[in-house]
Amino acid sequence: MDDDRRFRAASEASAATMSADPRMRALTDEWFVESARHRYSYNFTWMSLPIIQYPQDILAMQELIWAVRPDLIVETGIARGGSIVFYASLLELLGGDGRIVGIDIDIRAHNREAIERHPMAQRIDMIEGSSIAPDVVDHVRRLAEDRSKIVVVLDSNHTHDHVLQELQAYSSLVRPGSYIVIFDTVIETMPADAFPDRPWDQTDNPATAVRAFLEQNDRFEVDRRIEDKLLISVAPGGYLKCVKA
Repeated sequence: MDDDRRFRAASEASAATMSADPRMRALTDEWFVESARHRYSYNFTWMSLPIIQYPQDILAMQELIWAVRPDLIVETGIARGGSIVFYASLLELLGGDGRIVGIDIDIRAHNREAIERHPMAQRIDMIEGSSIAPDVVDHVRRLAEDRSKIVVVLDSNHTHDHVLQELQAYSSLVRPGSYIVIFDTVIETMPADAFPDRPWDQTDNPATAVRAFLEQNDRFEVDRRIEDKLLISVAPGGYLKCVKA
């Protein structure tokens, strides 16, 4: 075994040991709940735009995209634009003609303007509308027709029904070796009063949708290696790797 393979194997073993440590898990869970109360994910930007994500998941997505090398990324939920600019910047580094398609039911004018004037704008397409509306799904499918490697990221409405419909609508775009990533599955393990002004909660969230989806679809499996090394993540059980055509 060469040095690089030995290093990577040791790193994976360390991550698995860390993930199995109950004290480490408890400390992580406690920290995560407290950090969420302080809106920790709102502290960060990517190339000047708010990304509203935990740094660990940002790094995990960088590793995933660099490994898969997609020519199309589909993301539901645009918010303030940092995430689609992040994906666009990775596609720029990869070269080629890769694009990121962002979908949001309400793209506010000031956010659209900031995205459209950004240096990464040449790789970005935006669609305003519900991510599960038939016309939006058809639009995305047309954009995906000539693309061979597609990554899908779901980060919009976090209710069970909405996420399950997104999974059913977009999972067929993903081919073996690539991923569909579902953010905010962590809602399932958050305190019951964590989302008093939202329609999602412990029994109605992306994690429950993922479980229902995996019961119906054997093309995907959870890539536990990712969450083992992150521990801190908004997407436990949400990194789904396509394993069948």
